[in-house]
Amino acid sequence: MEIQTLREAIEALASGEGDVRGREGRAIDEVIGALDLGMLRAAEPSEEGWRVNAWVKNAILLYFSRRDLAWMGDRERDALVYFDKLPVKRNYKRLGVRCVPPGVARYGSFLGRGSILMPGYVNIGAYVDEGSMIDTWATVGSCAQIGKGVHLSGGVGIGGVLEPPQAAPVIIEDGAFIGSRCIVVEGVVVEREAVLGAGVVLTASTPVVDARGEVPVTTKGRIPARAVVIPGSIPKRFPAGEFNVPCALIIGERSDSTDRKTSLNAALREYEVAV
Repeated sequence: MEIQTLREAIEALASGEGDVRGREGRAIDEVIGALDLGMLRAAEPSEEGWRVNAWVKNAILLYFSRRDLAWMGDRERDALVYFDKLPVKRNYKRLGVRCVPPGVARYGSFLGRGSILMPGYVNIGAYVDEGSMIDTWATVGSCAQIGKGVHLSGGVGIGGVLEPPQAAPVIIEDGAFIGSRCIVVEGVVVEREAVLGAGVVLTASTPVVDARGEVPVTTKGRIPARAVVIPGSIPKRFPAGEFNVPCALIIGERSDSTDRKTSLNAALREYEVAV
């Protein structure tokens, strides 16, 4: 089907028209197949910024209703045998992707050419662009969008956002470096070539304190391009007294001369911060 026809079919099914498990549900299968090949995305860049395709996210939600729980994999032959509704991704060779065991990506996720999936996890609807690294025990949640040349270090948690369908997913733009054990959730945007030091936690409500000027500037939900960020804390008053609460602290900007593969260590050394 053409994109507009697919969209109309999914929107009708989401509103309760037609049988998800019947012939009308074939439109759902087409959407998930297109996601698996990178032909559709749950969110995509536009001239106005990132645009969420709520109808695509609805198709993912409907896909779970369309399928039954079943044993997946051959118990005599396959190393991965599990009980679920969704198969795993298998088109790595076609896409030019390296998958290191026991790395797992669900069918309906996309990994671009030259990307590497170490023993991590990529959920349905996620999009990982060319040349990116999903390092050991890193996870990419449903519908998260990972740009070109991104490095998700060991243990990074990129949150998934399926519901509500119109909610924006986590966006990690091209060239960003996300340090070990960072957590990025709730639709936060990390702009191009930003560097997050190990252990940074970013939620929609986490204060992002820019300390590069004479006075701090606090925002939420977005890390600016090429910013160098470390975990920090700021005072907050409660009925029981004043306590420090976590924040993300912007301490500098990535230099043009820093090699991307060593950008985290080099950037932090430049600002004399050990993270």
